[in-house]
Amino acid sequence: MEFEFQSLKKRHALAILSWRYPAPYDVYNFAPETHQADLRYLIDPKNAFFAILNRQGELEGYCSFGADGQVPGGNYSAQALDLGMGIRPDLVGQGRGKAYVLAVARYGTQRYQTRQLRVTIAAFNQRAQRVWQKLGFEPVETFEKIEDGESSGKKFIVMIGRV
Repeated sequence: MEFEFQSLKKRHALAILSWRYPAPYDVYNFAPETHQADLRYLIDPKNAFFAILNRQGELEGYCSFGADGQVPGGNYSAQALDLGMGIRPDLVGQGRGKAYVLAVARYGTQRYQTRQLRVTIAAFNQRAQRVWQKLGFEPVETFEKIEDGESSGKKFIVMIGRV
């Protein structure tokens, strides 16, 4: 699979905001009441969001590089490029995760001239963890997300690797 990466445009962000994942992945759904703020955040260039387009120019996913990939409560002191990503719900679970992850990791390393990459994944998301592990990423920390200054009870795993 070949993908093209573009800075996220308003039309891409509007599509992403409408995506709906089934439980337990519904935690990745954007809340309708925050769509305007989320739209501004997604298309703000300083947040480094990119559209993942297929050969036909159709939106298949999105990714981010930098602070957006971090979750409050994690230890991000090691030098690494943080990655975040989401795939269109109808394409999830079809065995294409490795292709998406590899494309995002390669794009990030080329664009930001780095080799050390880091992802933070919800602990329940075993599917995503397996995909990153297949590329040689290893877990380095498990932690609980901090919300409003306190532990939320939501567990996350930080993984580091190179592509």
